[in-house]
Amino acid sequence: MPRMSHSSSPAAESTSAPGPGTVAADAGPLAQRLNRRHVTAWALWDWGSASFNAVMVTFVFATYLASGAFGPDDRGTQWLTTANAIGGLVIALTAPVIGQRSDRGGRRKLWLGLNTAVVIALTALCFFVRPEESYLLLGVILIAAGNVAFEFAGVNYNAMLLQVATPRTIGKVSGIGWGAGYVGGIFLLLVLYVGFIAGDTHWFGITDDDAMNIRVVALFSALWFLVFALPLLVSVPENRTGVRGEKVSIPESYRILLRTIAGLWRHDRNTFWFLVSSAVFRDGVGAVFAYGAILGTTAYGVDPADILIFGIAANVVAAVGSFLGGWIDDRIGPKRVIMGSLAGLIISAAIIFFLDGTTAFWIFGLLLCFFVGPVQSASRSFLGRLTSEERAGEIYGLYATTGRAVSFLAPALISVAIALSGDSRAMVPAILVVLLLGMALLFRVRDPRVDERLSAR
Repeated sequence: MPRMSHSSSPAAESTSAPGPGTVAADAGPLAQRLNRRHVTAWALWDWGSASFNAVMVTFVFATYLASGAFGPDDRGTQWLTTANAIGGLVIALTAPVIGQRSDRGGRRKLWLGLNTAVVIALTALCFFVRPEESYLLLGVILIAAGNVAFEFAGVNYNAMLLQVATPRTIGKVSGIGWGAGYVGGIFLLLVLYVGFIAGDTHWFGITDDDAMNIRVVALFSALWFLVFALPLLVSVPENRTGVRGEKVSIPESYRILLRTIAGLWRHDRNTFWFLVSSAVFRDGVGAVFAYGAILGTTAYGVDPADILIFGIAANVVAAVGSFLGGWIDDRIGPKRVIMGSLAGLIISAAIIFFLDGTTAFWIFGLLLCFFVGPVQSASRSFLGRLTSEERAGEIYGLYATTGRAVSFLAPALISVAIALSGDSRAMVPAILVVLLLGMALLFRVRDPRVDERLSAR
């Protein structure tokens, strides 16, 4: 179904750029009809991104770095959390300015493509991380730097949600994107398990010697992301509805950013507090996937080869949660979806902490994963309902910044908990603290209703 172009739509013609820190009266998606081809291309980027999120950061390469090959005493886990904390600081200081400048220049897709290319290159370079203690630093730097580039790409990718969704479908489209990412992870993990993880011999005659099978996974993942990122970069037009104006210097960009934040505090406390609360609970939610596989292998006795099977199952239930959450989002509002999912996460995590064995990890670990998808999807659509397409990059940049500004919480608490207890299981209460704090902050946020957004247009 063809979609009315932004430049010719009545909404686009009547929209003027809001002042710093304000939200336009017609804030929200400007598309009047869905272009299914654009939605598909947009979702395929999420499908391809599973090669980094599911494989490199979660189920394969991170657990490889956490193995005994890189040193004793959970050294790999501690180094990785430290590197990710440093990367989070870089993102916190730069993401909103990057989004703001891509908005002003109308180059959202360009920067998405460039940062995607960086992630692909860093993923491929992980092939050179051999299973020796001297290579641990290289491994954690590549993964942490990849996280930074991936977050920069995500700022512009999330902002493009407002280009491909309509006001009444933003929850569903966001859920499709998250669900596609999880389903893509399922297919990729299955391929990698059959081809490179299971058994003693693998495709192309590759063996386990020198961890070559794991290192080749990095090359395969880089190729996977490249193939599925291309449709978005080729078929979806560049954003041309940005906040136009003369080019500004980087220092001036930061001054504009500070005025935006001050303006949100004065005129739009709802958006301000959502950014704060979502920053906290998204850090806890991210930790569930980032450290769940490590917890399974180190504390619950899951075999490292079987953790990939758990990853496949985890992506299945997370995809179901995302699709279902997106459908419910457009009907009851994103806040209720987030609150219900956070409650499910907290209860499941509390139960698994007091249990032992692989069976308990499988049951309640998968239940945790089911609630992760709706939180992520509804958070993205929540913010999409609060902002305008012209300023989406900057606002989603703030979304990334606020997230990274507190991204030290879960990694730092986990690192301290492990250091004090000497037990990886201690990461569970650390994550619980972050989830509870984020949920408490969300109580003060008002749910944006679809009908209200439409009546304001």
